[in-house]
Formats: sequence, C-alpha cells, structure tokens
Amino acid sequence: MRHGKSFNHLGRTATHRKAMLSNMTSSLILHKRIITTVAKAKALRKYAEPLLNKSKEDTMHSRRLVFSYLQDKTSVKELFDNVADKIAKRNGGFTRIIRIGTRQGDNADMCVMELVDFNTTYLANEGEQKAKTRRSRKKTKSDEVSNAEVVPVVSEAIEEKEAEKE
Repeated sequence: MRHGKSFNHLGRTATHRKAMLSNMTSSLILHKRIITTVAKAKALRKYAEPLLNKSKEDTMHSRRLVFSYLQDKTSVKELFDNVADKIAKRNGGFTRIIRIGTRQGDNADMCVMELVDFNTTYLANEGEQKAKTRRSRKKTKSDEVSNAEVVPVVSEAIEEKEAEKE
C-alpha cells in the first residue's frame, strides 16, 4: 500500500538517492541538458528547482546552502555566475522534461531534462508563435471598423459642397 508515500524512492537507499540527485543536479547545471529516465527526472525536478530558486539571491548564505546540497564548487560557481542571471525574472518552472521514447535494454521511459532559458531552439521560436486558443477567431465589429480604410471620396465630396456654397 502507498500510505503516505510522499516521493519516489527510486529503488535506492536514502544516501544513494541523495548522492545521485546531487550529481544529476550538478550535471544539469554544468551541461544545461541531461538524458535520464522520466522517474529520475521528476524526482530531480523536486530537488533542483528550490536550489535554482535560491540562486536568484547571490549571498554567502545562499551559496553555502546550495553547496551543502551539491558538494561541487564548479557547479555552484556556474549556477550563481551564469544560470542565475538568466532565470532571475522567472518565478518558477526552471526545468523542462521532454520525453524521447523508451530505452532499448529495459524499455524504460527516457527523457531529456533541460534548463528552460538555455534552449536556443525554443527561445528563437517564442517570438514567432501566436497564443493558441481552442475558440474560433471570429472578427468582431470593432475589428472590422478598425480595419476599414478611409476613402478619399468623402473628403472630395465635402470640398465640392464648400465650393458650391461660395
């Protein structure tokens, strides 16, 4: 029974799980993208997102907190120097999970986990796409009026009337 099972233990002891998530987070920060199983990626998201959020405030206290989780100076330096600048405006959702199919050996669901602000293909297409909606985009009367062209014939008719009065 699952009574009170709050997170996925991933078939590992607590120390092994903590070390694995720490190493995966360091790899994600250094390489900006890793390939892993979907279950590990979901567990990693819960582990990495709070650390990424702490990196927005560059103080000695936040650096030491993040280092206590990662135990890797190079990834902490990379996180606070490069990654924190790009995610500063974002309120959450720093990572993205993209499913890529199954692994051939054991048919495990595989995915690419990446930092959202470092994928150049998605960032290039964001400006081009319109907001998608399920409703039809019918033209309203205000759209038709705003799209209407001003006809110069009207101004010519007014000039002719003024000329007749004189």
